[in-house]
This record gives sequence, C-alpha cells and structure tokens, in this order.
Amino acid sequence: MSNDQAMRPEYPSELIKSGVRGKYAKRYREGTNIVPIDPELKKFFPNAEAVNRALRQYAEEHKMLI
Repeated sequence: MSNDQAMRPEYPSELIKSGVRGKYAKRYREGTNIVPIDPELKKFFPNAEAVNRALRQYAEEHKMLI
C-alpha cells in the first residue's frame, strides 16, 4: 500500500469499520437543496436567514406565496 492510500493515524480504525457503505447514496442521487451564491452577493446575504428573508419578501411582493 502506498503512502497516499494509508489511513492517517488520527483516524481510528474502529470508526472506519463501523461505517455503512452507501448510507447516503440514495439521498445524494435525489438531489440537494444547496444553492451556491455568487461571491459578490455574500455581503448582502451572509447566511441562510438573510437569503430566506429576501426570498420570502420577493415571493410576497410577487404574490407567489400561498
């Protein structure tokens, strides 16, 4: 086994052995709700709360909310 394939000492082997292969594969294939925001907009939307507030306001102004 080469060095790049060896497990680092900070990863305990019991942690690796207890994992379930493909545990989240189906969920990953179904998609995600993560949407990247362009870097220049980060100052206006620094977190999820700011983004959600802006989207709700937009939806209300455009009569998109039920």
